Amino acid sequence: MMVRMKLGALAAAALMPFAALSEDREVYAPGGIAMSGYDVVAYFTDGAPVEGEAGNAVIWRGVTWYFASPEALMSFEMDPEAYAPQFGGHCAYGLSEGHIAAPAPTAFFIHDGKLYFMHTDALLAAMAARLPEIVAAAEGRWASLDGY
Repeated sequence: MMVRMKLGALAAAALMPFAALSEDREVYAPGGIAMSGYDVVAYFTDGAPVEGEAGNAVIWRGVTWYFASPEALMSFEMDPEAYAPQFGGHCAYGLSEGHIAAPAPTAFFIHDGKLYFMHTDALLAAMAARLPEIVAAAEGRWASLDGY
């Protein structure tokens, strides 16, 4: 379910505790804003992190997602699963090791058409040759983590 928000409602939603917003597995959403406000569509279309705007927002999976443009918002609304980061946006390497780690918006990669994040740019560079192995291990751990 997606809900577009007006700016006043968006501010109120941002103040709600995360637990009140979450209806599914946790999405990395400090303050209730998914991926710290970065536009997840831009990782595919621009190949780079782009900050979204509160004026282009939608609620999906219990958190608010920002987009850089109305077009990006519309693309997400048409097929959110195609753009949403895997593992709720948490660091793929951390998950492969059995723990949750926050992502860095610049430390991203696209593997088999899916968006993934790492904890730091240095970690992404160091693990570049092992990304498919890391994704496979993280998939197994993500499904079994308690509370997620």
